[in-house]
Amino acid sequence: MDFGVVLQTNPPAARTVQLATLAEAHGFSHVWTFDSHLLWEEPYVIHSAILAQTRRVTVGPFVTNPATRDWTVTASVFATLNELYGNRTVCGIGRGDSAVRVTNGSPVSMAELRESIHVIRELANSRPVEYKGATLRFPWSRGSELEVWVAAYGPMALKLAGEVGDGYILQLADVDIAAWMIKTVKDAAAAADRDPDSLAFCVAAPMYIGDDWAHMRDQCRWFGGMVGNHVADIVAKYGHHGAIPDALSDYIEGRKGYDYNTHGRADNDHVDFVPDEIVDRFCILGSAEDHIAKLEHLRDLGVTQFAGYLQHDSKEETMRVYGETVIPAMSAHVTAKA
Repeated sequence: MDFGVVLQTNPPAARTVQLATLAEAHGFSHVWTFDSHLLWEEPYVIHSAILAQTRRVTVGPFVTNPATRDWTVTASVFATLNELYGNRTVCGIGRGDSAVRVTNGSPVSMAELRESIHVIRELANSRPVEYKGATLRFPWSRGSELEVWVAAYGPMALKLAGEVGDGYILQLADVDIAAWMIKTVKDAAAAADRDPDSLAFCVAAPMYIGDDWAHMRDQCRWFGGMVGNHVADIVAKYGHHGAIPDALSDYIEGRKGYDYNTHGRADNDHVDFVPDEIVDRFCILGSAEDHIAKLEHLRDLGVTQFAGYLQHDSKEETMRVYGETVIPAMSAHVTAKA
């Protein structure tokens, strides 16, 4: 299992770069950042700085979308970063949430998401692509390599992830829900004559090392609110039961709206509807042993990467314990089983 961190690009940008370099020093393989250009600083500029000051980590957005960024520009960014720093980028992409909603926009259709993945991947892999009636390619790009991982919750998006994604991103760490989501993606991949085991499966959630459960929950409760935005869309389309596990949809019944100005922040002031049980299920909290136990369950489901959100007040300590205890323990377990 690989390990990543998910950072917000809050000013000062140098702080984000510092956290990224610290993540690499502690053995994390991936550094991801939010991508909402109005709420936070421009991520791709900061990605370049991170890549310049690190040697091994792979960097990408968590997640970008096809609505607020021109697809060919997105592809050019990745191909350029790969030319500058070697093939150390990955593209996480979804239909669009905070980046589009703050301008009263809407997520793109499944057809648009599917097409954008194809266009971005082909161009960023130094290949030609048909787009808007023209054959396009970057004449300056040679040997660029980019995987596109699809973030999804709903049935149609999960199907798409299995059919066209190089990887699947699930933004919650509930073991039961993860099992359902991963199986759905794998079944879709198999139905499309793809090898399900060839996909990367990334589970992402707040990670917090500590022993004060009340404090940890309060620091990470924002995550249930963020997930609730996506769940609310699914429930509005499909109803409360059947399309997704009841455990995922039931808790949003008390949801009364959402303010994107505090999106993804520990001081989010409108997530009181998220109960402690959901925080515990969706996040990974507690001692190093607690984290290892849950991560082992996720790995047994086929998860190939855990990406930990660090939107709380114990970023450095959590990364330190992961680097000194959690990551080595997971690696040792794999070696022992082999």
